[in-house]
Amino acid sequence: MNPLSSKGLHILLTLETESEDLLLDSKGFLTFTEEILKTKEVEIVGVTNHIFENDSFTSAVILKESHLCIHTWPEFKQLTFDVFLCNYTQDNTTKVEQIADEVVQYFKANTIQKHKIYR
Repeated sequence: MNPLSSKGLHILLTLETESEDLLLDSKGFLTFTEEILKTKEVEIVGVTNHIFENDSFTSAVILKESHLCIHTWPEFKQLTFDVFLCNYTQDNTTKVEQIADEVVQYFKANTIQKHKIYR
């Protein structure tokens, strides 16, 4: 599919990691996210974060072009992550792929599931 004929790429990941400390560090993840988004010239317009009793977290980063979200489950050594960027003014497909790949690397994770949806 031609990326510009779609509204954008949405990647959904389920990851597994032995790095439990990263699954408990919402502040570190949000700092990492801000840094990688700057390198891709993606603008953050809002952030919401919730930390649970066991220090797992759910975070949503609202982007000018759409969003990214994460949910961690340290008790299962897993997380889910999704990122979507619209393609209305430019092809953001490569940026979405890079963001997803960098999150996998950040968590030193194995991919359990990966879905790509051209919307």
